[in-house]
Amino acid sequence: MKNKIYSLFMFFFICLGFANAQTGTVAGNLIDGEFVEPLAFGNILVKGTTTGTTSDFDGKYELELEPGTYTIIFSFVGYNTQEISGIVISAGNVTNLDVTLETNSLDTIILTTSVKRNTENSVLNLQRKSVTLLDGLSAEAIKSSGAGNVASAIKSVPGVSIQGGKYVYVRGLGDRYTKSILNGIDIPGLDPDRNTIQMDLFPTSILDNVIIIKSAAAEYPADFTGGIVDIVTKDFPTRAEYSLSMGTSYNPDMHLNDSYLTSQGSDTDFLGYDDGTRNLPINRYQPIPSTSENRLLLSTLTNRFQKELAAKQQMSGMDFDLGFTLGNQYDIGDDKIGYQTSFSYKNTTIFYENRVDGAYIKDPQDTSKNELLAALDSRGSEGINNVILNGMAGLTYKTNKSKFKVNLLHIQNGESGAGFFDQIISQDGTGGALEPLTKNAITYTERSITNLLLTGKHRLNSSEDNAFNFEWKLSPTFSKVMDKGHRITPLQQSDSGNSFLSPSASTFPIQLWRNLLEESWAGKVDFDKTINLFNRPAKIKFGGAYTYKFRDFSIDDYTFNIRGNQSFIADGNVDDLLATENVWNPISDSGTYLINIDTFNPIDAYEGEQHIGANYFSLEFNVGEKIKTVLGLRTEFFKSYYTGTRDNNNIFFDRDLILDEFDFFPSANVIYSVNDDTNLRASYSRTTARPSFKEASVSQIFDPITNRLFIGNIDLVPTYINNFDLRYEYFGDNGQMFAISGFYKGFRDAIEQQFFINAPTQLTVGNLGDANVIGAEFELRHRLGFIAESLNDLKFNLNFSIIQSQLTMSDDEFEGRQASARDGETIDRKRQLQGQAPFLVNFGLDYNNDDLGLQTGLFYNVQGKTLEVVGIREVPDVYTIPFNSLNFTFNKTFGEDENSSINLKITNILDSSRLSEYESFRAQNQIFTLRDPGTTFSLGYSYKF
Repeated sequence: MKNKIYSLFMFFFICLGFANAQTGTVAGNLIDGEFVEPLAFGNILVKGTTTGTTSDFDGKYELELEPGTYTIIFSFVGYNTQEISGIVISAGNVTNLDVTLETNSLDTIILTTSVKRNTENSVLNLQRKSVTLLDGLSAEAIKSSGAGNVASAIKSVPGVSIQGGKYVYVRGLGDRYTKSILNGIDIPGLDPDRNTIQMDLFPTSILDNVIIIKSAAAEYPADFTGGIVDIVTKDFPTRAEYSLSMGTSYNPDMHLNDSYLTSQGSDTDFLGYDDGTRNLPINRYQPIPSTSENRLLLSTLTNRFQKELAAKQQMSGMDFDLGFTLGNQYDIGDDKIGYQTSFSYKNTTIFYENRVDGAYIKDPQDTSKNELLAALDSRGSEGINNVILNGMAGLTYKTNKSKFKVNLLHIQNGESGAGFFDQIISQDGTGGALEPLTKNAITYTERSITNLLLTGKHRLNSSEDNAFNFEWKLSPTFSKVMDKGHRITPLQQSDSGNSFLSPSASTFPIQLWRNLLEESWAGKVDFDKTINLFNRPAKIKFGGAYTYKFRDFSIDDYTFNIRGNQSFIADGNVDDLLATENVWNPISDSGTYLINIDTFNPIDAYEGEQHIGANYFSLEFNVGEKIKTVLGLRTEFFKSYYTGTRDNNNIFFDRDLILDEFDFFPSANVIYSVNDDTNLRASYSRTTARPSFKEASVSQIFDPITNRLFIGNIDLVPTYINNFDLRYEYFGDNGQMFAISGFYKGFRDAIEQQFFINAPTQLTVGNLGDANVIGAEFELRHRLGFIAESLNDLKFNLNFSIIQSQLTMSDDEFEGRQASARDGETIDRKRQLQGQAPFLVNFGLDYNNDDLGLQTGLFYNVQGKTLEVVGIREVPDVYTIPFNSLNFTFNKTFGEDENSSINLKITNILDSSRLSEYESFRAQNQIFTLRDPGTTFSLGYSYKF
């Protein structure tokens, strides 16, 4: 089937025809340097001729020219004119050129520069002129890095780290405080409980830019603190573009391994979804008789469930991926219509030959004992096959004063897992009564997300000097996460080595189905207008937004027991458990049968509903020639409703309003231009972090592999944060810069993940206190040409953050820690904020030579030890141990028009492990989780038609 996929796409692209044009094109964006936004209806003229054009209302322009070298003049009334020389036009190619025009207060000045300098500094100029504190990656910068997706490209941004190869964290803050948006509007990811979407889903070929906003402004959502990552896709290309890419990866620890564990699946697993093979085999409300009731029905129902319960060994395959993009634009009279589509397919195989999970507790009976007691020690192997399909299609129609766009995104993900684990578990949960177990696990999770974005941009009023810009967006999103037919089969081990079923020690064998359905409707409108204030250009912005979210979550689980003799599983082969000959029948009155308990428990199900409405107003103006200011105010109301039950169905919630907040979120950003290359910045904002549906609930979600239970907390309230930023920055030529920043964040009622009281296998969340975070960031980008001219293409990138966080514990937490303190241990009222890294380092050496079509680099990233789960009473804290990530990239373009590209990557060169550990006073650290990702070698090829 995999070969069929390759053949299909190769045939598709071979059939595409194209012709070489006799002319070339220069195209790009004309940018208003005063407000760092598109400059509409600016003039573009080829020097010495009458050939020219104007930028459209969106600031875009394109000019078709005969092959040659040109000087082009960019001008607009009230702005300094720019002449850019050395623009080379070649037949059939597009030269991309973004130009920024600065306002003038005196006579018109003509600035002359070269195309190379302008291209190198396009992104840094955006940062230099922006009033908010931001970092950006243009499509050109991403292309030169050789990165194939956003996650790979964004690693070089200051204060940014990538967790798990796909999730972006800003300033060392966890997922709760980082927000990702697509084309300026919210979009949930494959995990709806995360605030960020997987960044490895987006191929770089469809991107216009990626912006990381670190200080708030009124037009942005209030629920971020570390940063907003805005992924901006292309409207349409300036000419026909078709590209094909494919690649493969090899990890010596994971691939072509005979010990890999797997199971039988469905015929459509390779497409990321189950064809129905794993569907729930009986109706949720089907009564299950006992062995003394309808005996024939009990045997029939038991036989309907999946009989394969044991993970099987099989040689693992290698990772592979493929994708394509298509795009073009067409003239319709004076208007334009264009499209951009992309498709990507990834099939990855992961094998953890030494997966470790643990749960530990301090001795509750004797405070003189420092060493931790094991409540759970799980060690074994796990194989995971992950398939992701990502398809996106966009259509844009542009007139002289309006632009309409529709964008459809669908992501389909299927993840199948199989594992075998040797476990030691404490029956009383406090380190006593340890029992040896074996556990087979077969799992499958199907995820999907479908997002539709409808947007329009309009320039209102006939007078260009008095025009309003109006933009609207409407975006429905539908998400689904389905755990289908998880089969977890634990057996206890006797002293003689025989296996047997022991529900009191190991729990019953279980097959479960979890269903999460969520829909989100987001809409927003924005208006802006340029005015005169203090005899200088100023801008007012105002608008509103509304988001509605609904979630339905439920669990169906079915357990099995054995009546009579258990000798048929003494050898530990769990596939014998539901073999037809071993299923209970009324004649022998022995065998495996389905139990009528907790098949569907309303305690584990809930419905959630959220309403978020916002209005904002901001004013951007210049106090003097060198000082620019933006003052803004955003208001948001947040209502959250809950339907569910708890306390054995004795307490009911029927669309109860559990959160009802109305808040003001002020912001102020000031930039002082010391000179054309140097800025001083200051900003203040108030933001929030709200609990997710799962967190603000009374549901209990059990992980049958690790025996860990998540318990919701319906009494959670939002966290509120006051943010202060200071920054000094200097911008040099050729992409060089230096910046140093300081920031402070004050958290009220911080939401943190913690253990449940005296339960090392139970996790919950709570408002655990108030916290302060203070940090400093340093960034240097410098070319090594000062050593020798031959090294000018080699760029040194270094940025690091040093952060100190302190949370003042609540009385309950502080008193609990005191009560469980070991002899000689002193308990401090302050501790680290959960999820906040104490330091972050990004280092890179990047060589980029356009003439050779060569880019290569070595990149290092590490975060400091971070509090992952907050301990309570006898359960100690868990810390994430630093993961030293060292990666190498090599990208070479070749061919007559450099349309072909080959890409080599080596990730995790240092072979670091992902480790989290329990830490306690004078005790040996114990493992909470351990995974060994190994070193991966990737090879990719792309061709641009």
